[in-house]
Amino acid sequence: MPQLDTSTWLTMILSMFLVLFIIFQLKISKYSFHHNPELTSTKMMKYNNPWETKWTKICLPLSSPL
Repeated sequence: MPQLDTSTWLTMILSMFLVLFIIFQLKISKYSFHHNPELTSTKMMKYNNPWETKWTKICLPLSSPL
């Protein structure tokens, strides 16, 4: 039975990593990123709800006097 020749595996693996690195660099270089990103205002919007402006008392029927 012939033996498996593994002498070229290191070369193949290293060349594969090099090619993958180059491909990823080319893919990433197509995107344009902002050099100076500006801060955006993240203030919460205040909504006027009718139940926030007035005080209401909640009475349960069982808690009322008999």
